[in-house]
Amino acid sequence: MQRIRDPVVAGQFYESNPKKLRERIEWCFTHHLGPGLLPEEPPSDTRNLIAAQVPHAGYIYSGPAAAHVYYAIYQDGKPDTFIIIGPNHTGLGMPVSIYAKGAWKTPLGTVEIDEELASKLLKHDIIHEDYLAHSGEHSIEVQLPFLQYLFGSDFKIVPITMMDQTYETSKKVAEAILEEIKNYDKRVIVLASSDMTHYEPHSIASKKDMEALSFIENLQIEDFYKYIMKTNLSMCGYGPVMVAMFVARYFGATGLVLKYYTSGEISGEKSWVVGYAAVIFGRGLIKPIKKGNMIKEAVTPL
Repeated sequence: MQRIRDPVVAGQFYESNPKKLRERIEWCFTHHLGPGLLPEEPPSDTRNLIAAQVPHAGYIYSGPAAAHVYYAIYQDGKPDTFIIIGPNHTGLGMPVSIYAKGAWKTPLGTVEIDEELASKLLKHDIIHEDYLAHSGEHSIEVQLPFLQYLFGSDFKIVPITMMDQTYETSKKVAEAILEEIKNYDKRVIVLASSDMTHYEPHSIASKKDMEALSFIENLQIEDFYKYIMKTNLSMCGYGPVMVAMFVARYFGATGLVLKYYTSGEISGEKSWVVGYAAVIFGRGLIKPIKKGNMIKEAVTPL
């Protein structure tokens, strides 16, 4: 019998009713902090994107930021597999844990694990087959309804959680991924699930996060990690983001911050906020000139 991972934050982080969930996702796309439009026109097939950083809070807060990444992916063309890497918030399981077999379920349907790629990754000592680490973790789950909204169930995933987010571990995880995808016959995108600063005033959080994002956008991995350690930045998924940066740098990609805001810009309460960033990494990305066409312009090849 196939292993099915049922949703654990449906009805909390996002709606459990499929119709209302689709409406919420559309709200994220059309929100003034989101892309401002739905991914309705036929996507191009430029296939320039390598990786992305996407937030994972409740959709009412981080959804508009996440929608920027998913609109960019839609414009770039559908991948076959998403390696989705999130931090381990629960403290359960192994330091780096892969959900290697079966499928994940959400209110929008079921998504299969890319078991072939997962088995290849398990050849590397840094990655362990561990289902406990994923049992209550939300950082990967909340990405799936967005992908299902765009592509139905016509894609596969490889979920990985990182409790150990050190520079050395992030580099080893990236090396394992690169070893297995560089000659893989399917198109793979790495999604790093992370929120930025947690529970500081808006002005302080924004300043800290923009400094961190400057390192991320420019793929300055070592400087980014030093900044995290020096400032004790409360960014929850810096390890997954470093993995995405290593992979992007290997393929000659550049980074682009599509959107940043804090929860205070949604709720109006700015004394105690969480920061959300949407970042893409790809070949031939250019700094947009026209703000209104930011995503489409960014993913257009030079």
